[in-house]
Amino acid sequence: MITPVILAGGSGTRLWPVSRKSFPKQFANLLEGPSLFQRTLERVNTPEFAEPTVITGEDYRFIAQKQLAEMQVDCGGLIVEPMGRNTAPAVLTAALLHKDNPEKILFVLPSDHQISDAHGFRQTIFKAARVAQKGMIVTLGVKPDFAATGFGYLRVEGGNDDALMISQFTEKPDAETASRMLEDGNWLWNAGMFLFRVDVVLKAFEAYAPELIGPAEAAMALGGEDLGFMRLDADAFGRCDEISFDHAIMENLSECTALPLTCGWSDLGSWQALKDIGEPDEHDTVVLGNSTALDCEGSLLKSENPDVKLVGLGLKDVIAVATDDGILVADRRHSAQVGQVVEALRMEGATQADGFKRCYRPWGYYETLSLGARFQVKRIMVEPGAKLSLQSHVHRAEHWVVVSGSAKVTVNEDVKLLTENESTYIPLGAVHRLENPGKLPLHLIEVQSGCYLGEDDIIRYEDIYQRAEVA
Repeated sequence: MITPVILAGGSGTRLWPVSRKSFPKQFANLLEGPSLFQRTLERVNTPEFAEPTVITGEDYRFIAQKQLAEMQVDCGGLIVEPMGRNTAPAVLTAALLHKDNPEKILFVLPSDHQISDAHGFRQTIFKAARVAQKGMIVTLGVKPDFAATGFGYLRVEGGNDDALMISQFTEKPDAETASRMLEDGNWLWNAGMFLFRVDVVLKAFEAYAPELIGPAEAAMALGGEDLGFMRLDADAFGRCDEISFDHAIMENLSECTALPLTCGWSDLGSWQALKDIGEPDEHDTVVLGNSTALDCEGSLLKSENPDVKLVGLGLKDVIAVATDDGILVADRRHSAQVGQVVEALRMEGATQADGFKRCYRPWGYYETLSLGARFQVKRIMVEPGAKLSLQSHVHRAEHWVVVSGSAKVTVNEDVKLLTENESTYIPLGAVHRLENPGKLPLHLIEVQSGCYLGEDDIIRYEDIYQRAEVA
């Protein structure tokens, strides 16, 4: 069987305002239905594949866990990286996790790509696994159909349909070089997917990146199981160099192979890429979500919010994307440069650069409805059976009003059960906790008042999610 290793720790900014650091594109609802992460799980949820190993970041561990549960997919291991170190340390960690089964085939794949032909995709993976079983490290490439400058390229030659030899790697060429590669016909886009036996890839790390092995082994040995996660030790993992698997391993191999991937692949790395896989109208305009196009040509309109109607009138070659708190309007030709928008917003100190109004937590989510001088109004949703930390605040008091569901409320020594339309008051400094003892989501309105309303005004005394040291 093939064991998928799904990389789900990226915090991409190229699809702002829908994808942000606090909730990146692999978990977002870019397309109708499941997230890209969940679609990746679906593609490898067949009898030929073992339970996947998922590698994600500290900020996304509960999001990944929840989306796994929604898909009813059993995970063979959910590894939490304390910080991003690119793909080489992640791949090495996965290989070390499976080192007791040296001939096992691992299939490393990103969690944020779109594949239109899942059956064809799996057939290519099975073919690549047969090559990998012979002791080769195999990567997948996509035949380019335009001179892309945002992808890495593989030059291939010889071989057969089962394996093409890679003779050169090139990272993100300029437009002129990319045009020559397209005309040459012997180049593939690097899809960032790899297959290999555990023992083969570990020997490759020993030969070409031995400096990573010690920190990675220590990160696993000093880490441990925590709430269903395998948490890597931060100090040890932080000593790993930040380097990609391509640079650390692939480019140093004397022999490596590639298989062409012909299954409707897209890395969805820009809004233009999303438009390309959409269903255009007669004027080559794609309309998604709560949007309407009037006399528009070659454009993409997408509104994430059912309460925000996005209307395009007379637009040509424009990308327009709206969320609750951010709107992007861009020339299609600049869609690959959206990351510059995020950098500009960070320089301005705009909260929209990295976060949303809705903030996800392991117990559910909250979103700010109104914020002013000395007050803030939030909507809070607590999942069934979940509970917030036992906590207090130095600078604010709170009122809670239950909208639906049931709430178990602790305020100092007082514990009571609240139902719809009932409320309670949390005085400044009181030790308190909110729980959902029911089987339905708990929705409530929280009104905060005080001189400081920041999220860091929390003293935790007990937290079932172990998010921080408690007082």
